[in-house]
Amino acid sequence: MSASDDFDEIDDSSAPLIEHLAELRTRLIHSVIAFIIGMVICFTVWNPIFNFLTEPLCSAMAERGQEDCGLILIKLQEGFFVAISISLLGGLVLGFPFISYQLWRFVAPGLYKNEKGAFLPFLISSPVMFFLGAAFAFYVVTPLAFDFFLGFQQAGTLVGEGPEGENGIAAIAFQGSAQEYLSLTIKFIVAFGLCFQLPVLLTLMGKAGLVSSEGLGNVRKYAVVAILVLAALVTPPDVITQVILFVVVYGLYEISIFLVRRVETKRDEKLRAEGYFDDEDEEDLL
Repeated sequence: MSASDDFDEIDDSSAPLIEHLAELRTRLIHSVIAFIIGMVICFTVWNPIFNFLTEPLCSAMAERGQEDCGLILIKLQEGFFVAISISLLGGLVLGFPFISYQLWRFVAPGLYKNEKGAFLPFLISSPVMFFLGAAFAFYVVTPLAFDFFLGFQQAGTLVGEGPEGENGIAAIAFQGSAQEYLSLTIKFIVAFGLCFQLPVLLTLMGKAGLVSSEGLGNVRKYAVVAILVLAALVTPPDVITQVILFVVVYGLYEISIFLVRRVETKRDEKLRAEGYFDDEDEEDLL
């Protein structure tokens, strides 16, 4: 074999890699463009989005008889960064379906038909579960957390009117920073959204044979400790919120065991139907 033949062989083998990299670059560019478009759209309407995100706080304050739920800007540039934060989050939300489609278009040609049928449901269920977790955090968890935090306020008294005689009582009133409030709310939403990915991730790993229902059941006590640590890290020092997150994530863990068991059952039935799995062999193993 001549040197030119060796060069042609190397060139032929590198062509598919170059084509894959070019395809990846194209998909990434399309995804970034979709993200930027979504970000620009959200930047133009960041005020209504911010008003929507402050609804749990305003509701909690209204229940306590506080009509003013305004937030303050501690720094001059804080309002701008609030708008940018909302735009980044909104751009990701709006662009996520298109970004997922680009991911599917990139990986689908390299998958077999049965692999496409296995991967596509998880690609669809992942954003659905994230939005369920985000909705649960926004409509259930944040109102409870904000009501708990607002409970540390107290009304003040004038000098001479307090129980201490001439000494009045200092008022403790909430005057929150807009950026800090937005950061806390987004932290709740993202944390619960990611935690709701647990059944999707473990079921996909179970389908790939990386985990088993028996193995997940055997490490249940370690999972409880890990979930407790997770609840303490991703939520504020609020016992109510931490308990809610623990109950939800542990429930998702048990659901994951059930889903992985179903995947194993269907896989065994398929192998048995194709003649790769014999009931007598299973009985001998037992």
